[in-house]
Amino acid sequence: MGDSFTEGVGDELPSGELRGWADLVALGLAVASAAPVEYANLAIRGKLLRPIVDGQLDPALALGPDLLSICGGGNDVMRPRVEIPAVVDLLESVVDQALERGAHVLMLTGGNPTRHLPLGSLIQRRGDRLADAARERFTRPGVTYVDNWVDPELALLRYWSSDHLHLNARGHARVASNALTALGLPVPGEFVEGASGPTAATRVRTPAYYREHVLPWIGRRLTGRSSGDGRSAKRPALVPAQPPTSPPRPDAGR
Repeated sequence: MGDSFTEGVGDELPSGELRGWADLVALGLAVASAAPVEYANLAIRGKLLRPIVDGQLDPALALGPDLLSICGGGNDVMRPRVEIPAVVDLLESVVDQALERGAHVLMLTGGNPTRHLPLGSLIQRRGDRLADAARERFTRPGVTYVDNWVDPELALLRYWSSDHLHLNARGHARVASNALTALGLPVPGEFVEGASGPTAATRVRTPAYYREHVLPWIGRRLTGRSSGDGRSAKRPALVPAQPPTSPPRPDAGR
């Protein structure tokens, strides 16, 4: 369950298909398990937490999951107004319902891109409050909490796409490694980063950056649109987890 972070935006394969950390975690589970692992991904980019819960929780629970992951609230903290306690309460409702159905919950925070974003200090303060509240609330039996927000390595620019908001292939591999480690599972060797990515000097915020990434985002906010409008779930049904169609590209970015 989630938004662009869980959908895998920023980790595009040569075929144009999105991969992302959740696909890699499913593969890691399959590698570590003696039995086949089936995996669904209901995430849709651009979603606030309330639409995530309203549109994805019931379909997710209907699949009878053994493990349910949830990451949301990142888009909420980027809106002009956000009530952090309300976001955490909504996350708790997901956790409670999943635990009642017998699922183990994988609760994640997103990586912290704020040092590379316009208005990053404001988003940093809100993200800190959300991560702190979630860390306190979700350290409990039945929940594995993966706090990517405080991972200092993941905050480095080389883990981010050219929009500075979505992780690139290396960033998604890092999150997958964090999640598998938190679950007590081995990290497949192909997830370990390899070649170096683009340097910060080539990724500064230029006028072209604002034209390509910031102004369209502002335009969607002013018109009430979302990047996820008209999109359906990435993988709505359980299917066997399969190896990626091409190996993880830790140096990839957009």
